[in-house]
Amino acid sequence: MQHRIDFREATWPADAEPLSLIRREVFIEEQGVPEPLEFDGLDPAALHWLATGPGHEPIGTLRMLPSGQIGRMAVRRPWRGHGIASRLLECALEAACQHGRDTVWLNAQSDRLGFYARHDFFIISDMFEDAGIPHRRMLRRIRSSLANAC
Repeated sequence: MQHRIDFREATWPADAEPLSLIRREVFIEEQGVPEPLEFDGLDPAALHWLATGPGHEPIGTLRMLPSGQIGRMAVRRPWRGHGIASRLLECALEAACQHGRDTVWLNAQSDRLGFYARHDFFIISDMFEDAGIPHRRMLRRIRSSLANAC
């Protein structure tokens, strides 16, 4: 049976509860990220997306900061492998284009580099640790010239 998954732009603090639930489960509980690092005070200024499943269950999220940094992408374990992360990323890329950004960037966990590379991100840094997890900074060009439409 196919489950319907909805994707929408979310707002902070109106959607803080479902967004926080997902991030707490994935980053704090699964990956051991300290809560003060995960909830860094930048959420009110960010654009957020929320994926929901049956019964409006929150299943995935992502945010984009005004700097063009994409981050805090998380999909709850039972929902992984269904293309949810890719669709969340596409939502952010579409918004970045609509906001006139030429590039976006992110700090990718080292075991996720291939995922982002498949979405046309390329590595622009050496390995570094964030919250005890190895990362590399990656960049993606949104449009190479003014002639390119979103």
